[in-house]
Amino acid sequence: MITAIAYTLIAVFMVLIMKKKLTPFVALAVVPILFGMAGAAMGYWSADIGKFALDGLKTTSVTAIMLLFAVLFFTTMIDAGLFDPLSNSMIRFAKGDPLKVMVATVLLSAGVSFNGDGTSTMIIVCSALVPIYKKLKMKMLDLAVLTILAHSIMNLLPWGGPTARVIVALGLNEAEVLRGLVPIMVVAEIYVLIVAVFMGLSERKRLGVTELSEAQLNEMLTIADPEIQDIRRPKMVWINLLIVVAAIALLIEGSIKSVIIFLVGTTLALLVNYPNIKDQRARIEANAPDALQVSLVIISAGIFMGILNGTGMADAISKSMATVIPPSLGKYWGLFTGLISCAGTVFLSNDAFYYGVLPVLAKAGYNYGFTPMQLGFASLYGQAFHLLSPLVPFIYVLLRMTDVDMWEWQKKSALIGGIGIFIIYVVVGSIVGLCPISL
Repeated sequence: MITAIAYTLIAVFMVLIMKKKLTPFVALAVVPILFGMAGAAMGYWSADIGKFALDGLKTTSVTAIMLLFAVLFFTTMIDAGLFDPLSNSMIRFAKGDPLKVMVATVLLSAGVSFNGDGTSTMIIVCSALVPIYKKLKMKMLDLAVLTILAHSIMNLLPWGGPTARVIVALGLNEAEVLRGLVPIMVVAEIYVLIVAVFMGLSERKRLGVTELSEAQLNEMLTIADPEIQDIRRPKMVWINLLIVVAAIALLIEGSIKSVIIFLVGTTLALLVNYPNIKDQRARIEANAPDALQVSLVIISAGIFMGILNGTGMADAISKSMATVIPPSLGKYWGLFTGLISCAGTVFLSNDAFYYGVLPVLAKAGYNYGFTPMQLGFASLYGQAFHLLSPLVPFIYVLLRMTDVDMWEWQKKSALIGGIGIFIIYVVVGSIVGLCPISL
């Protein structure tokens, strides 16, 4: 009966999320509490639901705070204009050569994606490159495809979203996860660059190379919005870059907790760029909604995981799933998890998959000898396709700014990028020991 209650809980949670009846923050907290209380009333487990929830909160609180300051840190750097030189240099590098424009699209998308926010990445990249694509009569579809492919890889960074959810759901170490992700991300970005080169050669053959005048380039580089100009700090670019590089280096090195790194980084970013208290308050108020939205979901995920584990529902589901896969195929559970994540993260939100499905897959995989770390990496392989999902809000920003058809974009992105990136994740991940294809 506990297994039936657990499956019903997950099903109700996912339906409420998919149908947009509740926000992830509310659903992650309310649904398990109601089911927990109902199960306790029927005598299936202890009535101390509050203790289960609190135990879960203790496991997610640090990650929630880390994400709060990570988002504030990078959005402050965007406000100060840290990425403007990168954007401008890509425009000057590309000029009128379609091949260079394609390469610049990937480099700019990957560079800006360090901030971890998809919406700001789409806006920055499209604002910089749409005028060039139009001027050269290049295909907007190619811009949309390359932007999302490059961003999907960088979105694996722990402050990007899906990885943070995996860390919380399975209780993994952030520094270890980041070190493990680096090789598969580097190889995958190289693959996308190669794809961009072939697409660029095709466009160069079709269109030739157009010479853009200095006046045309300067027009593209000019920031017209006075409000944006007012918060830019071009003189602080090198100091800001030093702060970001130091933060990323410390994150990879791992001796200092990421929450401390981003907390200090945020304070430095505000002090260096906006020494006036009024300006600091304005930047925090402007960026806090995005930061809080991510952090609140992580906090409520702790309640979900705490109740699922404390009541024994997680164990019940894992045992039931372990009986479905024949023992002879259990050694491929890591690969199965990767394949399931491809479909799961397209048809479900990241919250629904990583908080509702992944813990179950991890419990079952443990019976076959897979560690939570291995299955955590395997579950991230599906991110090669996740950003093609209609459930991802910021893709509509990309599609609107490039004015391309969703189905054509999804099809081309999946065929020339998603499949290749997924294969790279699986093969490279197995070679470097993240998750073996089989035990």
